[in-house]
Amino acid sequence: MILTRTAPQFLFDFGSPNAYLSHLAIPAIEQRIGVKFEYVPILLGGIFKSTNNKSPAETLAGIKNKREFHAVETERFVKRFQVQPYVMNPFFPVNTLNLMRAAIAAQLEGVFETYVEAAFHHMWREPKKMDDPEIAAKALASSGLDAQKLFARAGEPEVKGRLIKNTEEAVARGAFGSPTFFVGNEMFFGKEQLREVEEMVSGK
Repeated sequence: MILTRTAPQFLFDFGSPNAYLSHLAIPAIEQRIGVKFEYVPILLGGIFKSTNNKSPAETLAGIKNKREFHAVETERFVKRFQVQPYVMNPFFPVNTLNLMRAAIAAQLEGVFETYVEAAFHHMWREPKKMDDPEIAAKALASSGLDAQKLFARAGEPEVKGRLIKNTEEAVARGAFGSPTFFVGNEMFFGKEQLREVEEMVSGK
């Protein structure tokens, strides 16, 4: 598989369970299309603030039948892509600022893929309070990462700046949440849109 100029981009924040499900579905899609996705860390809180958006937990509250439909939709996704459902994080919503900054640090340190896998795992497979620095450091260290080094780098101006840049550019391109996908200038929102992303990349 190769990462090309036209590679689909996956704009993600670890705080989104639907981003986690997308992450689980992507490897099989990559095998089918022969192209690797480009993972782009963004800060969902920053996108919400810039677009006056809110999380589904807030937007679905009090709306009859809509939350139930979203649950059915998720079941369909899990069956279609043959992935494991997420385990609801009991500490949700989790402030992901440090986790997302550390994702940028992981890119600079050359351990990005391992970090993404670990952070998603400890958020949505074996959920923990990942905005607690001690808990997060212990969890990431258990996955073979130098958590202290990554969190130290997460505080560097360059790292902070890159995350801000990613987030601002996402909003400028039309993003309002996560997961968001881009194929060139074409934007797709939500895990269900992965089918359309695959079709566009494969030319179907």
